[in-house]
Amino acid sequence: MPTTLVEARQELALANRIVANEGVIDAFGHVSMRHPENPNRYLLSRSRAPELVTPDDFIEYDLNSQPLRDPGVGQYSERVIHGEIYKARPEVNSVCHHHCPAFMPLLATGTDYMPIFHLGSVGGIRPPFWDQRDEFGDTNMLVVKPEEGASLARALGKHWMVLMMRHGVTVAGTSVRDCVFRSVYSARNAEYQVRAMSIGTNIATLSSGEAKLAGQISSKTTGLTRSWEYWSTRVANKAGGPASVSKKSGQARAKPKRARTKARSKRAAKRRR
Repeated sequence: MPTTLVEARQELALANRIVANEGVIDAFGHVSMRHPENPNRYLLSRSRAPELVTPDDFIEYDLNSQPLRDPGVGQYSERVIHGEIYKARPEVNSVCHHHCPAFMPLLATGTDYMPIFHLGSVGGIRPPFWDQRDEFGDTNMLVVKPEEGASLARALGKHWMVLMMRHGVTVAGTSVRDCVFRSVYSARNAEYQVRAMSIGTNIATLSSGEAKLAGQISSKTTGLTRSWEYWSTRVANKAGGPASVSKKSGQARAKPKRARTKARSKRAAKRRR
């Protein structure tokens, strides 16, 4: 867990890039975290594509989703999703809202999400649906009013994921890494589930007991650390790797291109001698 605000910003920036790199989020969607020093605040990037988010992009909000100071930049219109969930769930420390394509067939048909492999258990068995139309009539589907965010938080309840009809998915986690883990593997499960449905209706799913035990893989094994290291290395490689992993933070960092070019030049000079 990050111990300083600087570390928190770095980890949250990487989280946004990971979910983008893993195909969960594209130009739209966002990942936030509860402030590491003040539980009545949270951090969320300025309005930009998650794959481009840097540690300097984060705005500090109160739980009413109001910035503590005028950021002077565009803000996500759906930030109330995050603020209202943090209000309702003190144990939640990170929230991800996305529109992953893998979920869209389920959201369009109202089909229950069911874990069909062990890592898919992080989404739960039949997580709740939320239909904005039920309370608010016709809208542009964006969750922008505090009462809309509060309604979504009520639908989430004690679950870790809520499916938003004709819109997307919102995932909660006990930490940024936990939230990313749930977001990535629930999306993988949704993809496999829809593929299985195209083959037949007799789909093998996890029992409640299996789902409960498998859901502990990320917290009681090295699974969360292994996954985070893998995903962060993939981000670093894309940025110009190969990556080096800091033993202290467990986060991958791309080696500077200039240093690698210089090293190759030295090796070439030695061969010519």
